[in-house]
Amino acid sequence: MTAVDRVRLALADEIVRGVIGPGVPLDEASIAQRFEVSRTPVREAIRQLEAIGFAEARPHRGAVVPLFTPEKLNEIFLVMAELEALCARLAAEAATEADKRKLVEAHEACRDAAHEGDVALYYDLNIRFHETIYAIGHNSFLAEVTVGVRNRVAPFRRAQFQSLGRLVRSVEEHEAVVAAILAGDADTAAATMRDHLGYVRTSVDKVAPALGN
Repeated sequence: MTAVDRVRLALADEIVRGVIGPGVPLDEASIAQRFEVSRTPVREAIRQLEAIGFAEARPHRGAVVPLFTPEKLNEIFLVMAELEALCARLAAEAATEADKRKLVEAHEACRDAAHEGDVALYYDLNIRFHETIYAIGHNSFLAEVTVGVRNRVAPFRRAQFQSLGRLVRSVEEHEAVVAAILAGDADTAAATMRDHLGYVRTSVDKVAPALGN
């Protein structure tokens, strides 16, 4: 993991959990001192946070933490759920046998990581699982748009895996999506993926209670 990644992930997690609250300046010097890095990776980490809406640049004042309201997060997750549901639908309709093997492999890798309780590994493999579904739907524009929205909620999706039992439950939700795609059942694939994102949104509330409804 690079210094930029380490700083970005740590700050994003603290923003999600409310450790760093709305309006708090992201001071480059103090952050660099805290993480024992130069200001260059800190500056890049903040820039990446700005790109996904986790920091707001202020002229001549540096970046500050934005206000995340439950309503705002609900709006984003609604779009995320519909995009992922469409990806799952297309995957059920268009996946080849080779595509299906890739999906099963990605799912099994997630299952193994969940059983080991490895949150960091599961997060990475979970991205791979979802992006496999985007790819096997064979609509590159949809995949591109979905990745863009996913990046906006990535810190929330990462944080929810800290919730007790969430890894195992996530795998169970994946299992339903995979079964529908393998069966070519587009309606069920879309519905189960939409449900999955609904559970993700609920799980976010457990690690970020300030965002609860």
